[in-house]
Amino acid sequence: MRIRTVRNKLVNVGIFGAVAGIGFAAGTIVTQQVSGAPTAAAPAPLVSTANPVTNNSLGPNFIADAAEKVAPAVVRIDTERVLKAGRTQIDQFFFPDFSGGGSGSSKSRQPRTERGAGSGFIVSADGTILTNAHVVDGADKVTVTLNDGRRLTGKVLGKDTLTDLAVVKVDAGVNLPTVALGDSDKLRPGEFVIAVGNPLGLDHTVTSGIVSALNRTSDAVGVRGDRRLEFIQTDAAINPGNSGGPLINIYGDVVGINTAIRADGQGIGFAIPSNKVKNITDILIKNGRISRPFIGVSMVTINQDLLERLKEDPNSGAIPDANKGVWIREVVAKSPADKAGIRSEDVIVEVDGKPVLEAKQVQELIGSHKVGESVALKVKRRDRFLTLQIKTTEYQEQPVS
Repeated sequence: MRIRTVRNKLVNVGIFGAVAGIGFAAGTIVTQQVSGAPTAAAPAPLVSTANPVTNNSLGPNFIADAAEKVAPAVVRIDTERVLKAGRTQIDQFFFPDFSGGGSGSSKSRQPRTERGAGSGFIVSADGTILTNAHVVDGADKVTVTLNDGRRLTGKVLGKDTLTDLAVVKVDAGVNLPTVALGDSDKLRPGEFVIAVGNPLGLDHTVTSGIVSALNRTSDAVGVRGDRRLEFIQTDAAINPGNSGGPLINIYGDVVGINTAIRADGQGIGFAIPSNKVKNITDILIKNGRISRPFIGVSMVTINQDLLERLKEDPNSGAIPDANKGVWIREVVAKSPADKAGIRSEDVIVEVDGKPVLEAKQVQELIGSHKVGESVALKVKRRDRFLTLQIKTTEYQEQPVS
């Protein structure tokens, strides 16, 4: 399965879910980040939210009306990142060095600039912009192009790779047009939605479709890392460069941030729900990052489908010794879980005395702790049960590109 996170550049191949503080496990996937290229003077105001809609009458051009409403606040984000030394494995494979200088040749030591592009949208008049973390991750330079063509230098106020959200700030010297965040919890499958952004360098592109499904988990979507999110699935066309742009409803309220597409299919895109954005944005503006407890396991919910797939796969290795619970696929060496005695193939049945059947429940319960606090995991290990105390540490973010 191939997943593209909409950023025009890198193709990364890796193992999903191996080192998450607490996360899902899956197989090898190919991901492509979908952006086209990769302290405020006063506290930023809270992100505006949409007022309840009382007039449900819509004209025949309701898609155009909604897109026109948000267009002034949608921006293009261009990034530059200087790669200071060495050649990537992909470079070495496709462009071998025949100079005879080997890895120490002058060519391999030449710095090079990697460029990317994505989208974003303004959420407060002082120039606060929301986008995807993978759009700006590792960028040495961020340039924001407003709808009227003005190009401004952007500053990354904060980013969170686990949720793939970032906040960028520009100083325009005047108040800027904004969009409001709608209530993504009210979305229904079949509802019209509209994507606005800058795919493939084609600025101000509008596409439309419907909500295909809700609550798609990270492992179902196939995004790498410990993305603690459930995504909106849509068939509105999303392409490289759309990352970070808004997914809006027919009233012009932002209900999601366009993030990823399935490369092995057509009309299968994903967006981060706006209500998840609301919970994180203000913390990023204030602190620049999200502090999360980390225990160091990769895990997956046990269900019949998982058991059947593992039994059919000759390379799957061990099979859970249970028909329900949360199976630990891997324990990070020297992590809090490792030090506490947690082992791979243990089955988590309780967290702090509360029964758990899904990995999401384990995430939420551990996430409710502060960094440094202890969490009690009750695990089934073959024919016995053990309760182990784990002292959490802080999760260290990993690059998303």
